[in-house]
Amino acid sequence: MRVKACCFCFAIFALLAFRPQSSDLSPAEQYVKNHLSFAITEMEEFGIPVSIKLAQGILESANGSSDLAMGSNNHFGIKCKNYWFGPVYFHPDDDYDEKGHLIDSCFRVYRSVKDSYRDHSIFLRYSAHYHPLFELNPLDYRSWARQLQRIGYATHPRYAENLIAIIERYELYKFDQMVALGE
Repeated sequence: MRVKACCFCFAIFALLAFRPQSSDLSPAEQYVKNHLSFAITEMEEFGIPVSIKLAQGILESANGSSDLAMGSNNHFGIKCKNYWFGPVYFHPDDDYDEKGHLIDSCFRVYRSVKDSYRDHSIFLRYSAHYHPLFELNPLDYRSWARQLQRIGYATHPRYAENLIAIIERYELYKFDQMVALGE
C-alpha cells in the first residue's frame, strides 16, 4: 500500500512540475498548487471529489484572497450555526434583519486552511442535509455541483455552473481520476 501511495504522490507532483513556474501561474492555479494535498486527503478520507473541494475553495475564497479567507482561514464560507463553539468572524454576506437590511453573518474561524478543509468535509459528510451528495459517484463532478446547488449550499443561482466552469477550465477532474486509480 505504501508503494502505491508513493507512486500516486509522484504522479501528482509530476503533473504539477510540468506546469509553469509559480510566478506564471494564475491565482486559481496557485491556489490548486497550494491546497491540492489537502483536497486529496479529504477525498481519500471522506469521499468528496478533489475537483469539487478545490473549485469550492477557489470560488468561496476568491483564490484564498477574500476577507473571510484572510481573516479567518475559512475557505468554504461555512457559517457558525447554533452548534459551533469555536472562534467566530462577522462579515456581511446574505443575512438580513427583519427590516430587510443586510447584517453581518457569523462565520467559523480556523487555525489553518487545512483545518478549514477538514471541517468542510465533516460539515458535508455528517450532516443529514448533505447526505444525498454521498449517493453520487465521486467521479461525477457535474452531479456533485448540481446537487450542492439543489441542496442550498450557496445562494447564487449559478453556483453549480460556476463550479463546473472552474473544474473544466483547470481540469480539476483529473485529480479525482488519479485519486480513484490510486485506491
